[in-house]
This record gives sequence, C-alpha cells and structure tokens, in this order.
Amino acid sequence: MTQCETADKLQLSDEQKVNILAAMAQITRLKVLRLLQRAGEGGMIAGVIAKELSVPHNTLSTHLAILDRAGLVRHQKQGRTMRYFARQDNILHLATSLMQDCCHLPQTEQKLANEEKATS
Repeated sequence: MTQCETADKLQLSDEQKVNILAAMAQITRLKVLRLLQRAGEGGMIAGVIAKELSVPHNTLSTHLAILDRAGLVRHQKQGRTMRYFARQDNILHLATSLMQDCCHLPQTEQKLANEEKATS
C-alpha cells in the first residue's frame, strides 16, 4: 500500500472529526480516555475506572457511552461487568487526519503504513 493509499484510508469525515473531538472535550471523558490508554490491551473494568477517577457509576456510564459512540473506546461484557478498552486505531486516525488537514507529513504517513503492515 502506498503512502497516498494509506492517507486516503485514514481520512475521517468532518462529521466524524467533530463527534470525536466533542466526545474528548470534557474533562472526565478525557481522563477516562487517558486512563484506558495507559491500561493498554488489558483495558479496565468500569467499576475500577469509576473508583480511580472518583466518579459515580451512573455518571461514568454516560461518559463511557459517549466515548463508545464516538469510536474512542470499545467494551466487552465479562459476566456482570464491562471491560473497556481505548480504540488506539481511531485515536491515531484522528491525529493523522488533523495533521493532514494542516500540512502534508510524509513521515507520519510512512510510520502509519509500517504500523498497519505490522498489525496485518
């Protein structure tokens, strides 16, 4: 896949960008996203996230739903609990798309192409 093909594949619509940025434009959701990014592939159980951030469970549930709809997190049911994971791919797509809006960054495109090959 060429750099241009990789860049085209990573394009997000303006509506997608706005939805993602809107989801991130709230302090609790930003903290949740950072926490999940640090948790890595193991993700975190919703109750642990709530405790870590001192957020009531019902409030956290709303924030997680917003992040999920924006494509920034995914969840997996484990018995009676939910485990959440950061969607690193969509976060990277957003960052790349925003950078491409401003300027052409071939090094970034090459890095993404290499990472995509490694995960394929």
